Amino acid sequence: MKSQKLKGKAISGIFWNFVQLGVNKFFGFAIKLVLAKLLFPEQFGLVGMAVVFTSFIQVFNDLGIGAALVQRKEENLREAHYHTAFWTGVVWSIGIYLIIAFIVSPLAAIFYKEPMLRSIIPVLSIGVLSSPVNLVHRAQLTKWMDFKKLAFISNASTVFSGVLALSLAFLGAGVWALVFNSVATFLVAMPLYFRATKWTPKLIWEKQAFQDVFGFGVYTTGTNFINTLVSNIDYLLIGKLLSAAALGAYTLAFVFTDTFRDQFTYLINKVMYPIYGQKQDDLISLRSYYLKVVKYNSIAIYPMMVFLIVLGEPFIMYIYGAKWVDSILPLRILALSVMIHLLANSHLTLIRGLGHAKLGMRVQLIKSVLYVPTITLGIYQFGIVGAAWAYVFNKVLEVFIAQYFLKRLVNVSFVDLFTSMKAPLTATAVSLLITSLLYDIGLHYILCAIVLSLSYVAVIWLMMKTEIMMQIHEFRESRKKKVALL
Repeated sequence: MKSQKLKGKAISGIFWNFVQLGVNKFFGFAIKLVLAKLLFPEQFGLVGMAVVFTSFIQVFNDLGIGAALVQRKEENLREAHYHTAFWTGVVWSIGIYLIIAFIVSPLAAIFYKEPMLRSIIPVLSIGVLSSPVNLVHRAQLTKWMDFKKLAFISNASTVFSGVLALSLAFLGAGVWALVFNSVATFLVAMPLYFRATKWTPKLIWEKQAFQDVFGFGVYTTGTNFINTLVSNIDYLLIGKLLSAAALGAYTLAFVFTDTFRDQFTYLINKVMYPIYGQKQDDLISLRSYYLKVVKYNSIAIYPMMVFLIVLGEPFIMYIYGAKWVDSILPLRILALSVMIHLLANSHLTLIRGLGHAKLGMRVQLIKSVLYVPTITLGIYQFGIVGAAWAYVFNKVLEVFIAQYFLKRLVNVSFVDLFTSMKAPLTATAVSLLITSLLYDIGLHYILCAIVLSLSYVAVIWLMMKTEIMMQIHEFRESRKKKVALL
């Protein structure tokens, strides 16, 4: 019974995260579309330079405390844990912000020889101060698996920041439109979080409670720092060795590929993380959950990547114009890297959910040792195209590293992985072949995209009809039960 209730929450959570993703991506895409029309690659690159430096510091912002609150079982948490987490985060974030404003921003300006970064970085980092205020509320809603409220808060914040960014762009604010698009969300999110949880902090700070959550959080923070290093070393080197325009072109390609993948899988992993924590003693269920997450993430994302590989050139040229032509080849290559990455996209969430935060950090450290030299060589030799190919190479390595540890932890082999991936891989191959042939004979790229979607969905339906219908039935039943309880 408990397992069924958990499954119902998971299905409901995934539904609301899809709602959140749909609004965020549709609206975010529209904002990026208009901003790319109004602005230039150099301006996107300037913000990319700022983000590289701020992200290295911001990774330390919550000390992994939010993840620790979610991972710990309810019976092992007291009110003191929440209040201690809140005040620790607030005090720590003030120190982090001062470091960013007075040390990081001038260093970044000197490193890139872009004086404007002295002004951009402190404004771009205002979210550092708001994040710990919302830390406990996010952890509570995630732990309760109330993803409906999380989706509403996220979507309201995204719409507000997007409207503000467009208004600034039309008023001629230039690069500041991009800056405020990144930071304005907290103005809406903060009061909504307090309203959603009804939780208010008290002046309580307990040493034991701090040690309980920090002991787990420090390894999560270490993992996040290595993640950030791996994720931003290409931006760092492109901005330094090439130009702001090259970084802007690479950024656009990254937004449509790896950033899209990251945002999508983050939402699914956010649902699964508390489930992995609750089911950490049931390895059979964990194995089943993990393989389904990999499969359904791939089903959702693969058609978008096929579209970019086959139709990336007309898409960029028709929508964004010739000024973004340098984005086309990296876009296609990065789309391939995303498809490879999806074979192991949820492994760190599973490892942390099992309570192995230290192992998660070790896994990321191994990957970073391999990643940094290859991405550096790729950029130095071949620019942003070399960076994209280095990304592909490292994603292949990541799949093998992930499978090694997954085999040890939950007995997931390569055979298990590719068996579960049979439907999305087959649908991808069929739709890619058909779309390529039609585009080569001169069919308009929009019609090709329609055929791509129809052929992909048709293959998925033929191979997974029974499973999909069962998932729909379970979702409807969970909704009926929830309504009946109200």
